[in-house]
Amino acid sequence: MPSNYKQLLNNVKAFVFDVDGIFSNNVLLHSSGEMLRSMNIKDGFAVQYAVKMGYSIAIITGGNSDSVRIRFENLGIKDIYMKSSNKIIDFEHFLAKNNLKPNEILYMGDDLPDYPIMQKVGVPACPADAVEEIQSISLYISHKTGGEGCVRDVIEQTLRVQDKWMHPESFIW
Repeated sequence: MPSNYKQLLNNVKAFVFDVDGIFSNNVLLHSSGEMLRSMNIKDGFAVQYAVKMGYSIAIITGGNSDSVRIRFENLGIKDIYMKSSNKIIDFEHFLAKNNLKPNEILYMGDDLPDYPIMQKVGVPACPADAVEEIQSISLYISHKTGGEGCVRDVIEQTLRVQDKWMHPESFIW
């Protein structure tokens, strides 16, 4: 991983995340067929804080769960793409809608469906437990695993580099 990835964080205007393997690391199956996820609360704080600080955030996931959608809506995310069978199409829609360029995006993914987007963005990142192919193209591999704070890690690093972390807005939810 290049030592200059922190310099690239200066260009980040938006974050895009997968869900399973990023915000959650285990899925429990309910008898109704619903998949239940556990998510890290510190990841949630960092997401809502980044939204308050003016960053666009998108969720692009192959999953489809009302509880996941509601969680992200409650954190202030407006661009939530569920049942994404071809993530690059939703990614391009997000860019056009928000007038963003690929080099202004930090994308965090963990598995093969994330690969095409990660090849296009300015800062491809992944959790410590991402598959080998994703790690090989990531400029940053978090020391945190999926569901254990990797989202907070990349958001905090970006906001620190851009001098937006210890801002008065940091202290309120």
